[in-house]
Amino acid sequence: MKFLFASDSFKGTLSSETIIGLLTQSAKEIFPGCETAGTLIADGGEGTVDAVIAMTKGSMIQVPVHGPLMEETTATYGKIDDTSAIIEMAAASGLPMVPAELRNPLNTTTYGTGELIRDALDKGFRNISIALGGSATNDGGMGAMAALGVKFFDRDGALLTGVGSDLAKVAKVDVSGLHPAVAQTTFTVMCDVNNPLTGPDGATYTFGKQKGGTPEILDQLEAGMLSYAKVAGEALGKDIDHIPGAGAAGGLGAAVCGFLNATLKSGIETVLDLIGFDQMLEGVDLVVTGEGRIDWQSAFGKVPSGIGMRCKGKGIPAVAIVGGMGNGAEKIYDFGVESILPTINGAMDIEEALERAEELYKAAADRMFRFIKVGMGMAE
Repeated sequence: MKFLFASDSFKGTLSSETIIGLLTQSAKEIFPGCETAGTLIADGGEGTVDAVIAMTKGSMIQVPVHGPLMEETTATYGKIDDTSAIIEMAAASGLPMVPAELRNPLNTTTYGTGELIRDALDKGFRNISIALGGSATNDGGMGAMAALGVKFFDRDGALLTGVGSDLAKVAKVDVSGLHPAVAQTTFTVMCDVNNPLTGPDGATYTFGKQKGGTPEILDQLEAGMLSYAKVAGEALGKDIDHIPGAGAAGGLGAAVCGFLNATLKSGIETVLDLIGFDQMLEGVDLVVTGEGRIDWQSAFGKVPSGIGMRCKGKGIPAVAIVGGMGNGAEKIYDFGVESILPTINGAMDIEEALERAEELYKAAADRMFRFIKVGMGMAE
């Protein structure tokens, strides 16, 4: 009997590593002599670089960069091997980097993310994966592209820095200074939204409010984004507005596709490919996955659905242990996950559940493995 454990973390309580340890302990208690393996996992959001680097035995690279408000700071990205690197844009341009009272997407920039990409190019990496999400920005990716050598000018020929308020000022885009290694580099961008750059479902109106945008600010940004999309699109000779995912990370999705010719791909699918998950499934009898809360959204680019579909393709059953279940959680059954087991085993408030997370998870794992053992006996 061989088990593979591949669960997302339960944010704020249990890391993927802790979950692997609890599952291993439980499996060996109930199935003495069983074989177990575990993999850290993430869906392209927070923790993706850490998970991929841990599983590929890579290393972290620290770089001085400019944060969302152009403050001097440091950020890290991952070296997978001599040719491949992985970057989280939130490491340099993330919302938590901006104090709540200073959050205003007119003032923030992705420049630091561009500095991370530039450093990776300078170090010779030619396969670069970039995780979008968690951004503090709504600059259309101007800042990041500026850090890579693209120049944005206003009507008077003045050079723009690339913050959100600059979008409406862009009158000319000069790509002649773009980092020369871009042409020799394959960029894969982890993105699990299909939003276009502009419009009611675009970057500004969908994600701008959570970044500090008031209705007036959002209207100003949207007008600027429409203008920017037109000018940049003409300079590039392509439509960057209507690419599915262009609106991700405040429009950084549009910039990486337009300027870097990046391919947008599901976050969980990219992570599973990077860590060689399909090879891990060889000889496995059961996979245990999960996340802190499972609901209808889990079927769209989250860890359980990504794991479940890979298992389904190999004919290997997968089950999920979760902290809680929300509306539509059962939809995950269509994505290769055969059963869901919540950790909560009695009436309790959220504070108690969080405080007892490890104890509750271990008890749920014990129940799950006991059920599996019963089922095996019935099959005989």
